[in-house]
Amino acid sequence: MVSNLALDDADFTRTDHSMPGGLGLVVVDRSLNLVASNIEAIQILTFPAAAQKIPNLEGWLTKRIRGSLVDRGSPTAFTFVEEFKSARRTYHCRSFPLNLNGNAQAPSHLALVLLLERNATGGVKLDEIGARFGLTPREQETVRLLFEGLTSKEIAGRMKISPNTVKAFLRLVMVKMGVSTRSGIVGKIAGSKQVSAQLPFQRRSW
Repeated sequence: MVSNLALDDADFTRTDHSMPGGLGLVVVDRSLNLVASNIEAIQILTFPAAAQKIPNLEGWLTKRIRGSLVDRGSPTAFTFVEEFKSARRTYHCRSFPLNLNGNAQAPSHLALVLLLERNATGGVKLDEIGARFGLTPREQETVRLLFEGLTSKEIAGRMKISPNTVKAFLRLVMVKMGVSTRSGIVGKIAGSKQVSAQLPFQRRSW
């Protein structure tokens, strides 16, 4: 087991990690073996599973990195995907070379640092969505958190309100968007994103 793996942190087992959202940091060697990672990276890569319950977590994470983050379609070695999904959540992936001994002339010591960052809305401008459907600021916030893949309970925790209030907000949003389910809300947002991409110079009429 890698000694500085973030899971060794005693705080990890005492904290609720059900809502990963921070910047994940992963270090791998030239063979893409896991060298180190922070807690956020473990949360991102294992979500929604509980990391503490995964046997041989280091090996599991190494397989996850090789299977999901490496761009198999690239002819260049050590090329990683720009985006990947963890459950319903989308993340950006950026990679940087790292010379562990500080010597750029010794490529055999090269490692790679991966930064994993949550893509909260997938490029959707929620202020425009809000204007289009007449959403209040609190309704927009609810929709943003829903689009991130959070449950009603998680949204309630973020917004400091009750789950019943979250459900009330969502019902109002459904009425305004003309849909009947939570997935319908997400579908409306995704559809708006596609329309915006197809009509980048369309002038808004509202």
